[in-house]
Amino acid sequence: MKKLKKLPIGIQTFEKIRDKKENYIYIDKTKEALELIEGGGYYFLSRPRRFGKSLFLDTLQDIFEGKKELFEGLYIYDKWDWEDRYPVIKFGFSGNRNLKELYSVIEHNIDSNKEHLEIDCKKVDDYAVCFANLIENAYKKYNKKVVVLIDEYDKPILDNLDQIEVAKASREVLKRLYTQLKESDKYIKFVFLTGVSKFSKASIFSGLNNLEDISLNPNYGTICGYTQNDIETDFKELLEGVELNRLKEWYNGYNFLSHRVYNPFDILLFISNNHRFSNYWFNTGTPSFLIKLFEKEHYNIAKLENLRTNESLLNSFDIESLSLETVMFQSGYLTIKKIVQKRRRTEYILTYPNLETKMSFNDYLLGFLVKNRSSKIEIQNELMDMMEEKNLDGIESVFKSLFASIAYNNYTKNDIEDYEGFYASVIYAYFAGAGFDRIVAEDATNDGRIDLSVFLDDMLYIFEFKVNQKGALEQIKKKNYPQKYETKFSDIFIVGVEFDSKSRNIVHYEWDRI
Repeated sequence: MKKLKKLPIGIQTFEKIRDKKENYIYIDKTKEALELIEGGGYYFLSRPRRFGKSLFLDTLQDIFEGKKELFEGLYIYDKWDWEDRYPVIKFGFSGNRNLKELYSVIEHNIDSNKEHLEIDCKKVDDYAVCFANLIENAYKKYNKKVVVLIDEYDKPILDNLDQIEVAKASREVLKRLYTQLKESDKYIKFVFLTGVSKFSKASIFSGLNNLEDISLNPNYGTICGYTQNDIETDFKELLEGVELNRLKEWYNGYNFLSHRVYNPFDILLFISNNHRFSNYWFNTGTPSFLIKLFEKEHYNIAKLENLRTNESLLNSFDIESLSLETVMFQSGYLTIKKIVQKRRRTEYILTYPNLETKMSFNDYLLGFLVKNRSSKIEIQNELMDMMEEKNLDGIESVFKSLFASIAYNNYTKNDIEDYEGFYASVIYAYFAGAGFDRIVAEDATNDGRIDLSVFLDDMLYIFEFKVNQKGALEQIKKKNYPQKYETKFSDIFIVGVEFDSKSRNIVHYEWDRI
């Protein structure tokens, strides 16, 4: 019987994955690596966490250091001169909560590279001068231009978005460090940086004008992650008996303008856990800062299902003026659904990548609002029951219970209870978190937009929300919102929900059946 390959869960070292004795599964990314190397430039790649960035960086290091035996059977094996070796300087950043810790991490990186390259540098207190000395001395010792690889370049900033002054100070420290790449250009052959966010060049890569961002370059859209073809070939035996369409719905969908990809962490954990569907990637980190942005800026979470934005919003990251859409896109909670070209303007429509992120994020948001977890779960279960049973009066009772359970402190120091988007966000999060996969916010018709459409089997529920106003159901009928769906569903229910900002709950609820 053929022995199945092992799963490289948590392994970010290329040499370990390629150890023939271990027999780990590996998806070949050396074609993309070779193309980058032959381009011979300064590159930057943004991808969400747990997406394989560190492994790709380690792969580059082993190529430049000429470890030919690790690449047998891979694309690059007979296409690269393995005798042409280069000194490699590799930095990796971990989380820090103050500048002292950041300086310590930089010092540790410099010392470990000095040891790896067996070189000495002048003993100076200035971390930036030390970095420049490291590059120059590596060049002089090996008489070869230097390769610089920096992993998670932005982590010291992202880990401090909740304490903005530390984030700003960390940015300035890193800016001065990265400036040395420009100053040391004559000693450098190749630079590759990875991270989650894309700060503007002016804010952190001052003067590094030759840094090419390949994050949305279609040629490198699958440089990290697993494609559907990988799933159906390399993972075929490990996924025997799995309904692949369901796997795709749960975990596929990240779009970097090429083939859509899976987050590797999801697939590896799914297989390891005996094909049990769960929120593996989401559970490795909580989006607490995103919730703070939602609370602060009065976003309508329901609109994230089909969010329209432009390229500048996708590329910018400004810690002085954070945008929920930008942070969600760059951190992997949103992805590109499609591109719309309007004359000379390019517009991007964003959405959740897959069921995991959609359900998990909205469930987390609901958990932030409803502090009693058992109450939240009970309400979600009741909602599912009421919808399946077509119990419209029961839905009203469930909605009222939901808003009654929202913690009072979510209404303090803001006017969120006056904002219609807040109530729409809560109900949308309620449906999405409960596992309803077909929900459309601001569903376009020929005479306006439906606030929320919820599809369940052969049933459709159309919701209209109003705050401190009347006529929600009347608006649905007047604008004939159900018309576009009348021939497609056996049951269509229209529901008008009116809220009062003082009581912060439903004051009028009526429905009809089409």
